[in-house]
Amino acid sequence: MSSSQPESIPCIIPEEDPRFSDEETSPTSGLGIRHLQCLMCFLALALMFTNNICMSIAIVAMGEEEKNKSKLTSDHIGLILSAPMWGSPLVQVPVGHLARIWSAKSLLSIGILTNGIFGLLCPIVFDRGGWIYLCICRVVMGMCRGCLKPCIHTLLARWVPPNERGRLATATYMGVYFGTIIAYPISGILIGAAGWRCPFYVFGAIAVVWSMIFFLMGSDSPVESSDKTCCSISQSEKDYIQRGLGVFEERANYSLENSTPWRAILTSRPFWALLIANCGYSWGFWVLLTEIPIYMAGVLRFDIKENGVKSALPYVALLLLTFPVSWMSDWCEKKGVSRGVVRKVCNTIGYWGPAVALVGICFVSPDDRTAPVVLLVLAVGLNAGGDCGYQINHMDLSHKYAGVLVSITNSAASFVALLGPLIVSQIVTDTTNAYQWKTVFYMTGGIYFLSNLIFILFGSGEHQTWDNIHHERL
Repeated sequence: MSSSQPESIPCIIPEEDPRFSDEETSPTSGLGIRHLQCLMCFLALALMFTNNICMSIAIVAMGEEEKNKSKLTSDHIGLILSAPMWGSPLVQVPVGHLARIWSAKSLLSIGILTNGIFGLLCPIVFDRGGWIYLCICRVVMGMCRGCLKPCIHTLLARWVPPNERGRLATATYMGVYFGTIIAYPISGILIGAAGWRCPFYVFGAIAVVWSMIFFLMGSDSPVESSDKTCCSISQSEKDYIQRGLGVFEERANYSLENSTPWRAILTSRPFWALLIANCGYSWGFWVLLTEIPIYMAGVLRFDIKENGVKSALPYVALLLLTFPVSWMSDWCEKKGVSRGVVRKVCNTIGYWGPAVALVGICFVSPDDRTAPVVLLVLAVGLNAGGDCGYQINHMDLSHKYAGVLVSITNSAASFVALLGPLIVSQIVTDTTNAYQWKTVFYMTGGIYFLSNLIFILFGSGEHQTWDNIHHERL
């Protein structure tokens, strides 16, 4: 380490300093710069998902276009749609480490910018080179998507005090659901108006503009924000955030002053419980996201228009249920319930609730087309509990290494997300066979149950000793 880097300054909180009293009331009644940072991260998630998901609609029009230079087969389509999932796990651990020692804001800006540029290139490379070059573009876009969680978790750990973590962190990650919901109808409208290339140009251009705005308006920390001429944080809000985090910084510096405690992290039981919980959620979320339309078409026999509407309902429910669950989470902490208990109760709602709903589908009459839809809405909607459970538990275990933790757990979860639909395709060989789907629902319910049980038994809501949050600056 270069000798020019400043030495670590212990976090000394004078008892008489009013900024660090036990009172945790917000300094303002309105919105602050921390809310702006969360809003920009929300938009980053929404843009990244719209830029990737629009391919699911465009691929239909691409296959029907008579002027295609390369005829698309079902194998080609499968590879094109899955390409981002191959790129995402490759970069998350390096990005999580780099976000801590360099700049999460800059990495996130670069990631969204690159994703937008390659989104713009998708129609061009397909027209000139064919589906293989399109897959390469999509792999790069998936690598950019790998920047999201490590960077956003790092930023949230520095910007959001614990007493607001349930609301603000969960509201930020609602960008995933918002992007998923709007991608399908907007892509359909754009394709109908100007062809299948249009969504890539529109979403790609918006992503490029967002990256430039965030690079100017975003900040890695409240201290860095106080030095900006644009969107500068007030002193009272900065003190409020630092008081909540238990950290006082004289200047903004996030350089690597101590090496990451890899051994302590990888031998931590709460960390492994969190990793397993993340993998369990990823299996359920991605299996349901990719398979619900197929199940509704094959078993419930909905036509494509009705299928599209009903397939979106579970994610509307997920978006709406996120609000009460996140507020309940913060309210319980405010009333003195331990953070660990809050996380485990929320996670139980988000895992065992869907498990019961999915198993319930197996007992519905084959002629009933309403109950399965209602149960699928519950199965996906109750996932909102996971956002206040495992999702923000990375920040509970460590403020300093939250981005590193999520990069590891999300890399493992990304591989699970890739395997889920592949395994389901081996089980469901006939999409109209309700008994084959029952195997999928039982399996997914069992994974939800076991992963949450491990989180309950071995998870924690407390800072870990290797975090050193009370002894070193963030």
